[in-house]
Amino acid sequence: MVVEQETLDFWQWLLGESSLVDGALIWFVIVAVSLALGALVVGYLLAAVRHGPMKAGDLTYQAVVTGLRDVRGISARRVLALSRLAVKESFRRRVLVAVIVYLVVLLFAGWFLGTDYTEPAKLYLSFVLTATTYLVVMMALFLSAFSLPADIGNKTIHTVVTKPVRAAEIVLGRILGFLFVGTMLLTVMGVASYVFVVQTLSHSHAIDGRTLQTEEEPDGSLGLRGRTTTTADHWHDVMIGEQGAGRALVAQQHDHEIAASTDGDQVRYTVGRPRGMLVARVPVYGKLRFKDRQGNEKPKGISVGNEWTYRSYIEGGTEAAAVWTFDAIDEARYPDGLPIEMTLSVFRTYKGKIADEETGQAVGILGGIVLRHPDDPERIRSATQFFRAREYAIDSQFIPRNLQDPQGNPLDLFDDLVQDGRLIIEIQCLDRSQYFGMAQADVYLRARDGSFLLNYVKGYVSIWMQMALVIGAAVACSTFLSGPVAMMFTLSVIVLGFFKEFILGVATGTVYGGGPIESLIRLVSQMNVTLQFEEGWGTTITRTVDAVVLLAMRAVTAVIPDFRGMSSVRYVSDGFNIPIDLLSQDLLATAAYLAGMFVIGFFFFRTREVAR
Repeated sequence: MVVEQETLDFWQWLLGESSLVDGALIWFVIVAVSLALGALVVGYLLAAVRHGPMKAGDLTYQAVVTGLRDVRGISARRVLALSRLAVKESFRRRVLVAVIVYLVVLLFAGWFLGTDYTEPAKLYLSFVLTATTYLVVMMALFLSAFSLPADIGNKTIHTVVTKPVRAAEIVLGRILGFLFVGTMLLTVMGVASYVFVVQTLSHSHAIDGRTLQTEEEPDGSLGLRGRTTTTADHWHDVMIGEQGAGRALVAQQHDHEIAASTDGDQVRYTVGRPRGMLVARVPVYGKLRFKDRQGNEKPKGISVGNEWTYRSYIEGGTEAAAVWTFDAIDEARYPDGLPIEMTLSVFRTYKGKIADEETGQAVGILGGIVLRHPDDPERIRSATQFFRAREYAIDSQFIPRNLQDPQGNPLDLFDDLVQDGRLIIEIQCLDRSQYFGMAQADVYLRARDGSFLLNYVKGYVSIWMQMALVIGAAVACSTFLSGPVAMMFTLSVIVLGFFKEFILGVATGTVYGGGPIESLIRLVSQMNVTLQFEEGWGTTITRTVDAVVLLAMRAVTAVIPDFRGMSSVRYVSDGFNIPIDLLSQDLLATAAYLAGMFVIGFFFFRTREVAR
């Protein structure tokens, strides 16, 4: 799975890795104070134009004091009462239709989602999580954006404001009520989608007795080899030991356990349920560095011309290598050896042999794995373990405890190669003129598997956070805008949030092409990004305008939520455990955004005549 940014420890993220200035907490304070001061200045200037500078200062002061008094005097009982009204209003607006639509989609989804896909679990999980996200977010958007403007337009809000309630309680009650409705709908969708995925992917096979043949095992014992019957558009190769137990080998990212039972003189084989399909891997990542074709250490590999710079490449048939250093490796954690999983990218300069002529199976580029002692890597190392790189899939390799060095002498993984929990794993591409592409997260140790059900719940928590942000933004916008305008404004916030990383890259100059004006000129004139503008007044104006626009873009990225970063669909569908640190960071960020949206909505709502 692609992990472009390493997940920080929660406290490092909150307080900063090296200093407090790097932490999310100080940046939240800076942004909040800046927005508050900016709002005060704008409010004062608007009041000064209408009432004069002296009275404008008094009005601004009174607005802040009375606003803080309203927030301090919020009553939980009144907020809960207003939340119940928002819930009743939601059901009157037929929000249950969203659940019915979702259930209908699940009923017919099996017609279009085939089980012949190489990774069926990824396909089904990605579908249900993405469909849930879109449906819940759109439901939250329409419900929240039109609610308050409709009440104001119909004058039903007057029955509320005539009661002893505060503007802050009305805004907070709406947010909490819609959150409750969205949580209930999301729970129903989550349970239904979990049952759908588990029941659809659950299957079994039978042993095809016509294919069973006796073969001798490496230890001299006799075993059976064959294949299963075809179920769910696939079959498995079968290995059965002398005692009758065995397994159906991996196909479509899963295998099956085989148990034997006797019925008189007959032996019956039972194929169990699929294993390894619905998982939550807990990877252990190492630190990556590279060696060039002469064997000299480099911080990065070479480029093969891809615009996406996530992976660096090593050249095959040379001394080039990708070197990972792993920590905290101990015998208790990996008693039998090291389970390694890889998601390498392959860049071919020539087609080569793609598939075996006899079996038709895919033939990958040849690679080698070498284990080295961290303190004496040149002298103490293992013999090369060869493998064929699997493209577009997770390649599992197992390093046994008992190894050999290049001369054939025995090596013990923990006694001879691991030093103070550290170990170096080196990977090379062995086919000349072919390339392996690697990033730090492309090779990891599979320490254990977490609970898939718990990971699935965490994936729905991330959807809940996106829904909460949409509700908060829509309610805040609806306090001073009409329903359609509030919906479009909130929708623009969502779109900007999904492209936040790109916008920040343009604003900071990490994306090629310059600022918006420069990019437009290059696009119209078909000018290459590597060419420089000629110096002159036109270039000066372009750069000046771009500097102002880029500063505004950086300011926008500081206040909009990162919707794409909060999505955990890839974690769940690719079978990786969602780190609790990442989930905690997103939950705290969501709470901070909701608090800010509540304050903005409250102060804007107080400017409406119905709220006075």
